[in-house]
Amino acid sequence: MADAQAEGQQSVQVAEVVARFLTEHGVDRVFGLQGGHIQPIWDQLARRGVRIVDVRDEGSAVHMAHAHTELTGQTAVALVTAGPGVTNTVTAVANASVSRIPLLVIGGCPPIPQSNMGPLQDIPHTAILEPVTRVSRTLRSADQVLREFDEAWARASGDRGEPGPVYLEIPTDVLRREVPPALVLDEHLRAKPKRRPQPHPDDVAAVAALIRAASRPAVISGRGARTTDGTELVRLLDASGAAYLDTQESRGLVPDAHPAAVGSARSAVMRDTDLLITVGRQLDYQLGMGSPAVFRHAKIVRIADTASELIDNRRGEVEILAEPGAALGAIADALKDHAPDTAWRDELKAKHRKRAEDYRQALHTTENGADGHIHPNRIFGALDALDGDALDLGETIMIADGGDLLSFARLGITRCARYLDVGAFGCLGVATPFGIAASLAYPERPVVAVTGDGAFGITATEVDTAVRHGAKVVVIVSNNRAWNIERYDQAENYGLVAGTELGDADFAAMARAFGAYGVRVTDPADLADAIRGALEHAPAVVDVVTSQDAPSPDSGKGLGFVPDYQALTPWNDAEVERRKGEQS
Repeated sequence: MADAQAEGQQSVQVAEVVARFLTEHGVDRVFGLQGGHIQPIWDQLARRGVRIVDVRDEGSAVHMAHAHTELTGQTAVALVTAGPGVTNTVTAVANASVSRIPLLVIGGCPPIPQSNMGPLQDIPHTAILEPVTRVSRTLRSADQVLREFDEAWARASGDRGEPGPVYLEIPTDVLRREVPPALVLDEHLRAKPKRRPQPHPDDVAAVAALIRAASRPAVISGRGARTTDGTELVRLLDASGAAYLDTQESRGLVPDAHPAAVGSARSAVMRDTDLLITVGRQLDYQLGMGSPAVFRHAKIVRIADTASELIDNRRGEVEILAEPGAALGAIADALKDHAPDTAWRDELKAKHRKRAEDYRQALHTTENGADGHIHPNRIFGALDALDGDALDLGETIMIADGGDLLSFARLGITRCARYLDVGAFGCLGVATPFGIAASLAYPERPVVAVTGDGAFGITATEVDTAVRHGAKVVVIVSNNRAWNIERYDQAENYGLVAGTELGDADFAAMARAFGAYGVRVTDPADLADAIRGALEHAPAVVDVVTSQDAPSPDSGKGLGFVPDYQALTPWNDAEVERRKGEQS
């Protein structure tokens, strides 16, 4: 029976029931911005010792919950007030939805007696959030609140569909109502173990047969691969002889030193593989939508624990709906007597090593741009130079944010413990919120967030949050005074630059105004020492004055232009040719 009965048979307030549900499910912190509509829950959480990470904008609260979930595996909670408090979360909730990140957003709602009478901060929150959540509900019955939370928590974790954010709101008068102890059931309070569906033996055998027949197998992993620690993924790579590409969703699962890791040869892998195995990864724009124009020779195998990562864009010769770790382990077991020919993979690895080393050298030597300012590559060269000295990159949580800067970061960040970035939604402004959540979750680890100046400005006031909560995040801003990937596209393809240039903001001075450590860098020779000082005095902002005359790799491939069929111009050109062939 209910714990409430053991506490003296007294009725309990709905707000207390919610707080107890969260603590029973391992929630030790919430990210939020206070308002009167949610004060009853806020109060109960504070009294129970739950850490309240109060922010400067509700969208940042959701970003922090997103990062906490992604880094710890524990579904995180954002708590926001009614009206603008809820609507401010929409972009961040959409980002979590596209990234399939489990989290719970609890919103405020005007009291029921004021319905349809023009109450304060009244707007149809649930209708607004429904398209970007797995559940979006108003809980008007005090008796049903606990059951609704239990169901929503399960839905966030992927029960009955893909994982992702859920939204629940409770009118303030309902939060203050009393619930009889008989209705506070343990079965709804208890955290439930996550289901681990197992692969069917016939499917495992079919995949093993395809691997044995393949000459150039490749594995691409995504979010779903994070359900394991990478052990089973490495076992499959060893047993199959496959080449391996990670994505931002799975970076760090397989060490770069592994023979299968050939990220610098990504284009060749995608073009030449004859068997593509996706593990918990959608075939979205970052992977050419899986098009035959991009994957020219590949049979496809899909492995995932949710249909959204199993059947999007391309169907597999075999599709395994199961816990990815279990499926990978079973396939590796089925290949125990397989002696793979790794000649193709070995050739790719050699190319990868050379390209990676050449690029690493460029990080340390790239000259300033024509405008005399620092090339963004030098930021990553400075981090590389500090590895093993002021920080251990292998223990560092790295975050990348921005448009142009993200393109440099994906190549320049060569080693880290965990990696987060803007994700498939391209949601700028995550660097500081993600970094705060990462530092609070792992205070013993260095956390470095690298961001463009445009992206940084979106959530720059969260530097204050970092100071107040002691989050030891170092934010490095590549300050080129522009939305540069768009500015480059305008200059190259339209001949007119309009509305893409920013002012010369001194973000180091801004950081100091908030009480953080701030340093501005105009000479690449000073970068390493500036970052060293920031690590010692974090939270910190390192404001690096970078060149606009440094087109990023993605700029050169047409990302800012937004081609008709594919995200990048080379893929788009191949897609156009494929479609011509189909019509002839």
